[in-house]
Amino acid sequence: MRRFRGLVAAAFSPMNVDGTLALDRVPELVEHLIAQRVSALFVGGTTGEGPSLTIEERAELTEAYLTALDGRLPIIAHVGHNCLRDAARLAEHAQQCGAAAIGAAPPSYFPIPSVEVLADCLGTIAAGAPQLPLYYYHIPPLTEVELPMHDLLTIAPARLPSLAGIKFSDLRFDILQRCVDDHGSRYNLLFGSDEMLLHGLVAGADGAVGSTYNFMGRLFGEVIGAFAKGDLVTARDRQGQAVAIVHAILRHPTHPALKATMKLAGVDVGPPRLPLPPLTKVQTETLAQDLREAGFFEWV
Repeated sequence: MRRFRGLVAAAFSPMNVDGTLALDRVPELVEHLIAQRVSALFVGGTTGEGPSLTIEERAELTEAYLTALDGRLPIIAHVGHNCLRDAARLAEHAQQCGAAAIGAAPPSYFPIPSVEVLADCLGTIAAGAPQLPLYYYHIPPLTEVELPMHDLLTIAPARLPSLAGIKFSDLRFDILQRCVDDHGSRYNLLFGSDEMLLHGLVAGADGAVGSTYNFMGRLFGEVIGAFAKGDLVTARDRQGQAVAIVHAILRHPTHPALKATMKLAGVDVGPPRLPLPPLTKVQTETLAQDLREAGFFEWV
């Protein structure tokens, strides 16, 4: 199975002002992401507002990215859905149109009582794309699925053979490290908190998936490069600069601010879709000032 490393950009879903998809903006966005030197794209996830898109829109979005990329970067197509049959349909589509892998957040309306049930859910999704590696999207702050990932990896060889790894968007570094230590030779562990990237690398993550890699690939690339060389002084310095910028963004509503920041970085991906309201003009001006003070424009 492919092992993703480096920075995987959690790609935006460009929108028009009326909330419809603006797929004509995807080619420009792809060229920008390639210039950021990311290693892959994660399409239709949290940053891409996947839960707010229809099944048809998610399929169209995947196709648009694959067409614009033309094989230059691989994509992980997020197919998670509260309806597992719809998730399997999206997985089948991702396989048919050429995605490198699929990712899936768990159903999160009804509770999932055990890792065994979670594995059954993921198996239903994986059956739609038996030829593609599957990444479990572990993001308990949003899904409230707090199951032990170490246990999932322990039972996966027998119950979920297509599982390739985990997008670990959790700050339990002890759990992440245990997953790496016991299962890292088999599974690809990708960390999912940009402002804590260096901590994830120390815990042993192979790479990272994140929103701010859309416009801070150069800065975070220096974090990874310095860490790989054993230069922790430089790695901490660059991570500190990144933290200041991320915190400037987080002083505002997160997803609207991320899209507004992308526009300030030179690529307009439009507003978010309801229930996420766009930033007001005053909020956008304040965000720009906060980013300027944090040194953001030195890295764009």
